[in-house]
Formats: sequence, structure tokens, C-alpha cells
Amino acid sequence: MIKITFSEEDKRKLDHERYNHPHPRVQRKMEALWLKSQELPHKEICRLTGISKKTLIRYLKAYEKGGIEKLKEINFYCPKSKLAEHASTIEGYFRENPPATIKEAAAKIEELTGIKRSETQVAKFLKSIGMKRLKTGVIPAKADIEKQEKFKKEELEPSLEEARQGKRVVYFVDAAHFVFAPYIGFLWCFVRTFIKAPAGRQRFNVLGAINAITHELVTVTNSSYINALSVCQLFVQIANLYVDVPITLVLDNARYQKCALVRELAEALNIELLYLPSYSPNLNLIERLWKFVKKEVLYSEYYSDFESFKGAISDCLASTHTKHKKALVSLLTLNFQSLKKVSIMTS
Repeated sequence: MIKITFSEEDKRKLDHERYNHPHPRVQRKMEALWLKSQELPHKEICRLTGISKKTLIRYLKAYEKGGIEKLKEINFYCPKSKLAEHASTIEGYFRENPPATIKEAAAKIEELTGIKRSETQVAKFLKSIGMKRLKTGVIPAKADIEKQEKFKKEELEPSLEEARQGKRVVYFVDAAHFVFAPYIGFLWCFVRTFIKAPAGRQRFNVLGAINAITHELVTVTNSSYINALSVCQLFVQIANLYVDVPITLVLDNARYQKCALVRELAEALNIELLYLPSYSPNLNLIERLWKFVKKEVLYSEYYSDFESFKGAISDCLASTHTKHKKALVSLLTLNFQSLKKVSIMTS
């Protein structure tokens, strides 16, 4: 039996580290040595710690050689995937050509490297190089990235900065057309769930304006059409809320929002109209609210009649400052996605 004399200081350290060291393997080493310091026989130490006699001897020799610090070393064998040798090649290819499935990825990796691996192994490797299974996003094909960047820097951001300082009110304006039909979503379930599809194609139209800072929501709704008169009605509502503060409305290029009637009323009400570059939904804050409403009350939900459908949407919009306030604070930040920084599939 190996004879070791433990100082009182080392006994205290071993007792502490066997519970508090962050790595479980080191904890087990400390436990074995602490039991040794309590003069337990090797057979009992092995039984209590679940290690072999050979492993215990290795721990003791490590302690004799370098003390407690030597026991903290973690140098067990960790096999390295052969795919790691080709990581840069695989990463470079998949950055330009992301695979749709693990099966597709496995086939391409075998083609690139000559190494065949199971789908489970390939999935693990892809995660190790930073890849994730992410849902693809959509951007308008005709979006002009340079115009968007110029608009953000020269027009949108100065107005938003004044709004932060309380010198201006900025609202983002857009219309959503909610069709009375099933909105298919995802559910955790044991079998596939089907949702009844109501007959007809009725629409609940919401023309909305959301305050960039306070997230106050102003709406005009109907079940027919959104037109220039609807926009004028919205303008009047917003103008009545603010008397001595300049108002800027950020809106898209829908025809009914750029006609002479709308422009003349905006000028009469002293409202600045800031039109987004064409095909720029990523710069319109209220688009995020419409997505939130669909996710909250429409996806995978069935409504037996049009009135209950409208009611669910209206209740959700009316709760933006109460029930949904916390969720919307993080969703409606003034960080706008730059198309310069996104990966765009070109083929």
C-alpha cells in the first residue's frame, strides 16, 4: 500500500474541492484522496468512489508527484473526428450552399472529403462548427440595399433620435388584411392535428400606426377595403393626440397613401410623411406587430364565425399595453435588419 502523509492544509483543500471543483472527474479524484487521508483501505475507497484499484494508484502517484494542483489536470483521451481535418472546406462550401437536410449534408460531405458518416454523426459535426437548423427568411427580390441604408442614415434615424429626446413623435403606419381562413402553425402533438377551414373569404382589415417610442397603437378597421379615406381618418386621430409636437409618419408606397387627398390633409395637419424605399418591409416597425398577432391568436386556431375571428384580433391589439406589453418591448426595438448583413440565396 502506498504511504502518503497529508498535511492538515491539504486535507482541508481536498475536502473543499471534492464538492466545489467545477469538473466532476476532478471531484472524484479529490474524493478518493480525501478518503485516503482519512486512512480508509484502498478496497473501501474503490467501492465508495466507483473506481478501479489501478485508477486509484494513478491518482495517488499524481498527488505524490505534484500535489493537489496535479490532481486538477484533465488529460483524459478525447477522440477527434476525422471530419475536423476538413472543417474549413466543409464550412466554406456550406456557407455558400446550405443543405436542406442532414441526409443531403452527409452526401455532400462524403463527396467533398471521401468520409462517410451517419446522419447522427454529421448533425453533431455541423453543430460543432456553428451550424444550426434555421427557418429561411424572405426579402423582396427588388429591394435596393443601398437606398435602404441611405434612408436609414439620412431620414429615419434623425427622426427617431428626435423622438427619443421628446422633440418629435414618430409613428410607423401599415395595413394588415386578416383573411378569415386557417393559419397553419406548428404544435407539439402525438398525431397530426387538423383545423377546420371556415367557408368564405371575408377579411378583417386593420390600418394601424404604432408609436416608435411608447408603442401606443392607433387603428382604423373595417371589413371592406382600406383606402385614402381610411388613411385620412387615421391621420386625424393621430393629430388629435398631439398639439404642439411635430409628427412624422413612416409609411410604405401604397397608392392610397400617396394620393393628393392624403398629402394635402397631412400638410394641413402639419404631419410629415416619410415614405420608405420601395420593397422595404424590414424597415417598417409595425410589420413585427402583425406577425405577433398572427402567432398569438391565429396560428393553429379555429374560429367558428367571423365575429369571433375579428374579436380575437381586436382583443390582441387592444392588449399591446397590458397583457402583451412585456413581449412587445423586446420585439419592437428600433434595431432594423440590414440586408447587407444577411445571407441571401441567389440560386
